[in-house]
Amino acid sequence: MKKIIILCLMAVIGFGVAEASAQKKDVAIKTTVFVTDMDGCPTCAKKIENTIPMQKGVKDMSMDLEKKTITITYDQTKTSDATLTKALQRIKINVKSTAPATPAKK
Repeated sequence: MKKIIILCLMAVIGFGVAEASAQKKDVAIKTTVFVTDMDGCPTCAKKIENTIPMQKGVKDMSMDLEKKTITITYDQTKTSDATLTKALQRIKINVKSTAPATPAKK
């Protein structure tokens, strides 16, 4: 009987720890829109595609050349807006401003 009670307690504690770590992972993900001065040239776009996804913590990236924006989804525990701005500046892309991405309307 004691073994069953101990086994049930271990299972409950294990599920609780797994749920808490899953919630932490969701909180750490952030999406930011970087407004740049890029002129829409394919060379600039290629540089961005080859550099930004390789940065530590970057989960997803998309560009809108007409609006001159780069939307980056990343893990806040591994990188930040400032680090990503510096990475863009290293490849000669100037960032005018940053803003949290607005969620898509359903």
